Amino acid sequence: MTKHVEWQSYFTDLECTRCEKTESPQTLIGLCSCGAPLFARYDMKALRERWPRAALRHAEASLWRYQPVLPVLRKENRVTLGEGWTPLLQFEKLSAKMGLQNLWIKDESSNATASFKARGMSLAVSRAKELGVKKVALPSAGNAGSAAAAYAACAGMEAHVFMPLDVPKPFQHECEFYGAHLELIRGLITDCAKQVHARKDREGWFDLSTLKEPYRVEGKKTMGYELAEQFNWQLPEVVVYPTGGGTGLIGMWKAFEEMGQLGWIDSRRPRLVSVQSEGCAPIVRAFEQKLDHAPEWQNAETVASGLRVPKAIGDFLMLRALRESHGTAVAVAEERIPKAVREYSRVTGIFFCPEGAAALEAAKQLVASGWIKPEERVVVFNTGSGLKYTDLFIA
Repeated sequence: MTKHVEWQSYFTDLECTRCEKTESPQTLIGLCSCGAPLFARYDMKALRERWPRAALRHAEASLWRYQPVLPVLRKENRVTLGEGWTPLLQFEKLSAKMGLQNLWIKDESSNATASFKARGMSLAVSRAKELGVKKVALPSAGNAGSAAAAYAACAGMEAHVFMPLDVPKPFQHECEFYGAHLELIRGLITDCAKQVHARKDREGWFDLSTLKEPYRVEGKKTMGYELAEQFNWQLPEVVVYPTGGGTGLIGMWKAFEEMGQLGWIDSRRPRLVSVQSEGCAPIVRAFEQKLDHAPEWQNAETVASGLRVPKAIGDFLMLRALRESHGTAVAVAEERIPKAVREYSRVTGIFFCPEGAAALEAAKQLVASGWIKPEERVVVFNTGSGLKYTDLFIA
């Protein structure tokens, strides 16, 4: 067996998810010229020969254990705060409450900045550093902004974060304490994105918006690698995931494809479930109407700020993953979300973020309808900590 070479890059190029045009990994780029997101691609043939699953036995307990399928070319450009390798937990009371025998919670609140956004920002900021970027900017509904601010601080970069005016105060405070330039916008995350787009060239910012650069999805895909490894390379039957911009869902589907090419997993894949709120459910509506793209949701409103994304650039990739996996999309009643946070937190000891509580509520609905069978292995993602939302819950 050939041993894996320490920090050898197998990153070969960037490929458009729509037109399949390729770009060099040395190019600082956002979207493809056709307007679609780009994916990092790797020399999978060489990886299959040189990187066996057994190499992970001695790998570090972070997402960087999967370095050969990550796009950072040189170790000195890695920007890390210990992100990834989060716990996969079971709770007897919660399982009984849900009517499931094999319910698991993948708790992302243990990441740096207390959310799954740390994964994507670690990779995005690492690659920005590698390509000589000095200033980054993005719109955010909360966790992405605080994660970007933290990783930019770690990298010595200037960060500009645009958030809706009503984003909970802890997210705003985080950005300020990390030294980011925070601007509050009256409107939604789409209005914040317009500000970034209008000013980025003039200000010299590199845009870190969801899927408008190729590398956040590479950090998020490590959730898929971790699931496979934590389940001893036998993927669960169902993955329930709260989706706003959808990078995590898209990234995990990419991870399953890569692991299949590596020969690490068989052909079976989980059925993916996209969870949104009835107050903002563009993916659910598009899935139900059998559309390839999701029209913008008007008057979006939900306490789960991470789900308040009226229009996602990766909509077609989410919808494709749902259909290829024989999955579904569920909208949870808005009034149930704050109640679900309290209900599920009290039986687990995890302080669920509203997005994670919504995902559990969706799983409960799918069990009741028979779409999820009681004996199936089901993973529900809690994408962050409810501690950042306490002012909303108390109000």
